[in-house]
Amino acid sequence: MKLLILALAVIILWDGYFFFNYIISLFRNYRIREWRPRVSIIIPAYNEGKRVLRAIESALAQNYPNFEVIVVDDGSSDDTFQVASSIEDLRLRVYRKEHGGKAKALNFGLSKASGDVIVTTDADSYLEPEAVKELVRRFYSDEVLAVGGQVRVRGDSFLEMAQDAEHLRIAMFRRAKELDDLSLAPGPIAAFRREALGKIGGFVEDIVEDYATTKALKGNGRVVYAPKAKTWVEMPKSLRILWRQRKRWFLGDLKNLGGGFTKDWAFLLLGDFVAFLDVVVPPLLLFLGFWGLFLLWWAFEAVTMLIPTFAEGGRLSNAFLFPILVWFWALFYLSLHLYSYVKFLLEKLEKL
Repeated sequence: MKLLILALAVIILWDGYFFFNYIISLFRNYRIREWRPRVSIIIPAYNEGKRVLRAIESALAQNYPNFEVIVVDDGSSDDTFQVASSIEDLRLRVYRKEHGGKAKALNFGLSKASGDVIVTTDADSYLEPEAVKELVRRFYSDEVLAVGGQVRVRGDSFLEMAQDAEHLRIAMFRRAKELDDLSLAPGPIAAFRREALGKIGGFVEDIVEDYATTKALKGNGRVVYAPKAKTWVEMPKSLRILWRQRKRWFLGDLKNLGGGFTKDWAFLLLGDFVAFLDVVVPPLLLFLGFWGLFLLWWAFEAVTMLIPTFAEGGRLSNAFLFPILVWFWALFYLSLHLYSYVKFLLEKLEKL
């Protein structure tokens, strides 16, 4: 009983720490600057003929006075190039190159861009109309080299709803702890000073190019978060595809890990320990009949999701069902991380 109470206390303290920092951040103004540099929005696309049209239209619909949109068809085997080229707009340019991966496509787009600020988004994403303006406003000083926005997920399936809740939780963490020290400027919505990208040789060619590029830029300046810059993305609808996607991301992240306590191995392993408690404590409370403690856990997790849902926009059902989603993600990521740690260590041993 005492161990269960202690474990529950650890969960509440961990989640509560970020939750209360998030609440404080809502009442704190963050630094902005009103300026209007020329912006180049780059959209890399590979076999996205069914979705690229919406991405382009959302980019062209930006409430911003001075921008261009560059679509780079990365050697698609479908009609991506034809669909993208069907839009007639003087602000749009469409290019085609041999398939070489997302980072190479971004760098190709960078070579064609005329903007002082480079915004990246994906062909399966669509930007909200104020996204570019909100990204640009966060370049409040010359020290800020990149800005990341908020990624959200559309869809009605359980996995899509769970992933939107996950990204809302990420937005909560970034606003609470990373407003002026962002660990990742996400590929679907990020902005970069062109000059800063030039100093690191462009976008870093890596399986997680956004993380690797963010890390490289932070060696020269700051990367910050723009809470009001938002994009909506499509995410995996099956558990198998979700596993493959997150495995690729996490293995790529492990190779680039570093940068202070909240972004290094210590923080990662501590998070895994809390995930383990999230997996085992609620079922034990139910099995042993500790209904009061179980309801306390449920209510706390629901409340910590309810306020961000109102503040950032989201489904109320996600907030009320968030304890179930917490358990699902804890089990998913704990399994994924254990698998990836073993694979990562085996690869290291093979190189010795």
